[in-house]
Amino acid sequence: MEHKIPKGTFDILPYGTEDTWRLTDLWQYVEDVIRSISCEYGYREIRTPIYEMTGLFDRGVGETSDIVTKEMFTFEDKGGRSITLRPEGTSSVMRAFIENRLSNVGAVHKLFYTGPMFRYERPQSGRYRQHHQFGIEAIGNGSAMQDAEVIDLLCQFYQRLGLKNLKVHVNSVGDLESRTNFKAALLKYLSPHFAELSEDSKTRFEKNPLRILDSKDPKDKEIVKGAPSILDHLTPDAKEHFETLCQCLEKIKIPYVIDDRIVRGLDYYNKTVFEVLTGDLGAQNTIGAGGRFDGLISTFGGPNIPAVGFATGLERVIQVMIAQKVAIPNPKRPLVYFIPMGDAAKEACFSLATQCRHQKIGADIELNSKKMQTAIQNGVRIEATYCVIIGSEELEKKYVQLKNLQTREQREVKLDALIPTLKELTDV
Repeated sequence: MEHKIPKGTFDILPYGTEDTWRLTDLWQYVEDVIRSISCEYGYREIRTPIYEMTGLFDRGVGETSDIVTKEMFTFEDKGGRSITLRPEGTSSVMRAFIENRLSNVGAVHKLFYTGPMFRYERPQSGRYRQHHQFGIEAIGNGSAMQDAEVIDLLCQFYQRLGLKNLKVHVNSVGDLESRTNFKAALLKYLSPHFAELSEDSKTRFEKNPLRILDSKDPKDKEIVKGAPSILDHLTPDAKEHFETLCQCLEKIKIPYVIDDRIVRGLDYYNKTVFEVLTGDLGAQNTIGAGGRFDGLISTFGGPNIPAVGFATGLERVIQVMIAQKVAIPNPKRPLVYFIPMGDAAKEACFSLATQCRHQKIGADIELNSKKMQTAIQNGVRIEATYCVIIGSEELEKKYVQLKNLQTREQREVKLDALIPTLKELTDV
């Protein structure tokens, strides 16, 4: 074949794939749950372009983050402007919030998004160069109770999908004063180990030493085991915020683990950070994560208002569903498949199928096969519940046989009563 799909991407197909996680039905089900649960929590959808000006992510995500330094798809357009395919959703949402003056509409804004993100990294299980995220952003409320709501929404999303054995890890990275105090203590601890650190961590040592705690390098992970805890350097305000969050999680019965090594990979987080972990993704065991980013909007030139949110990768969610053998509801399929035998019957079937569709009755029609058995097999393949075979005899007698393709039972129905009969079956 001359043209093949780019590395790190994949097709989502309606049928025919051995990789069941790439089936459209599964994706549509997850997306339906996203929209329903977001609505129940009071979040409304926002859609932003898949590419932005590169400076948005340099400023928002952080120049020292792996995303900016290693993973962005950046190119120059015909006007000489630097453009980047969005690597994450928060910066785009904040840009849209400011540019469209949404702060003038009200004090609190609860938004959700879904869609493709792009990161240039080595493809692996659950991680692709084009991947999809579901994220929410709660803007305008600085309360720890808002943080708890965000974590609860994420946990309920997983629970609604039937996922099991998930663990919630929470931490606080404090406010600016907390991080300044902790940074001094961390650098003091790391200095004797500098030569042993990975090259990435040596770079972060001066620019953003907290990111060393997030390193996946085995040597770095061993070194930071003895590092001081940021929880011992929180200001009274940051400490109170974290304690309130933990109390809220306990009140709504969300089990959690305090993990003082969570800092998250994006520079804009402050106070609350959290991750949800699963044992069904191998080494890459984070299925969703988020935190508070109170200063981000003002860094883009917007008002100084608080915000908190999360993002979860849909590929990872779906692969955990498959690994845990989660059952999903039966997808909608055509109720009836019309099989015409002859030109006159084809016109009648086309008319009947059209009437069905206008009555919100799922219907399809065989227009190619001249063999009845092949046509019936086509009806079974598209998972129609019933088929109706119409030939010259059925048109003359004005009766048809309504056949259940699953049970093989059939009954005689008057031609002029067929649509009402199918309507009753749809309503059952």
